[in-house]
Amino acid sequence: MTIISDTTPLRYLIEIEKAYILESLFGRVIIPQAVFNDLQRPKTPQPVKEWIVNHPAWLEVRQADLSLYTPQKRIGAGECEAFALALELQADAVLLDDKGAMVEAKRLGLITIRTFDILERAAKENLLDLPETIEWIKRTSFRLPPAKIINEILGRDRLRKRAG
Repeated sequence: MTIISDTTPLRYLIEIEKAYILESLFGRVIIPQAVFNDLQRPKTPQPVKEWIVNHPAWLEVRQADLSLYTPQKRIGAGECEAFALALELQADAVLLDDKGAMVEAKRLGLITIRTFDILERAAKENLLDLPETIEWIKRTSFRLPPAKIINEILGRDRLRKRAG
C-alpha cells in the first residue's frame, strides 16, 4: 500500500502521540520534502519538530517531481508535492484535511483520507481509545469537523464496542 501524507494529519497525530497508528494501518507512509519542511517551521510545536527530525523507519521523505502536476487551484506547497508524489507513485491514498486541496485531489482522481477517518480506523483496530483521543485533539489547534460529525463517529465507536 502506498500512502502519501500532507502536513496536517501527520503533524496532529505526532502532537497527540498517535503517529504510531500510521505504521499499524498503512505500513509505510511517504511525505514530500515540503511536508518535512513544514513540520520544522518556527511555530511548529517542539515535540513535532523533534519527532520529524528523528522520524521512524516507516516514514519515508521523498523529493517530488513537480513537473508531473500543475495545480488548477491555489494550494500549499505540501499539497502540491503530495499530489505530485501520489501521481508519480500511483498512491493508494493521500492523507489530507484541507478542503480546497480535497477538491483538487478529487479532480486528480486521488483517494483522500482525513485525520478523523484515520482515528476511526485505528479505533476499529483497537489501536487507540477514540473518545480519549478526540478529547486530546480538541486541546490542539486542529480544525475540528462539525460537532455532528464527531458525534456520529463517537456513536459508531460506541456501537462497535457494544457489538464486540
